[in-house]
Amino acid sequence: MPTNETTNETTNETTGKTTDGTTDRATDRATGKKKAPAAATPERRRELLDTAAEVFAAQGYNATTVRRIADAAGMLAGSLYYHFDSKESMLDEILSTFLNELWEGYDAVLAAGLGPRETIEALVTESFREIDRHRAAVAIYQKEARHLTDQPRFHYLAASQAKFEKAWLGTLERGVAARVFRADLDIRLTYRFVRDTVWVAASWYRPGGQHSPEEIARQYLSMVLDGISLRS
Repeated sequence: MPTNETTNETTNETTGKTTDGTTDRATDRATGKKKAPAAATPERRRELLDTAAEVFAAQGYNATTVRRIADAAGMLAGSLYYHFDSKESMLDEILSTFLNELWEGYDAVLAAGLGPRETIEALVTESFREIDRHRAAVAIYQKEARHLTDQPRFHYLAASQAKFEKAWLGTLERGVAARVFRADLDIRLTYRFVRDTVWVAASWYRPGGQHSPEEIARQYLSMVLDGISLRS
């Protein structure tokens, strides 16, 4: 996947201007070299990343240019380079922040010593909370992860996916062994069903809506767990 911008946004290293004539403010005019990105306040950096995430989610990574992100943020394209050196860096920070927070919640659940059913309940609830916090990042991950893992910078996506699968499959297998879940379950099929039906919520969920993430998780679990639990 190319990481450079489209040709109408390339920068002349000598003049410090893009080919459409606008100034790239991240270029040192005396040396013709790129300046190191300036540090932004945490709040401003988060605002810019949130804007970039919404644009990436709506348009796709390849179709999104730095100029488009800058327009959405209400700034010049060159000014964005004061904060980030590329759109790839923005995407990396968006996805790594989302996954770090996801695993902070998941690891706490997996270390809590809960039973299989309670673990599934807690993992589903954490998943909906992450959709609430990082809806755009989840949408990006779903659309782009398969292609991004080919790039060395994003190899961590494959490692996270393998860890994710191990956690869910292991919990389901533990539930079957403990006679909490039905013995006739196809574990991998059940995992895929639960995974996809939870995370697809990123396509319709909007923060601040009628239902909290916890309420959505509760209603979802009431439908799913009755289907996979062993009936007495």
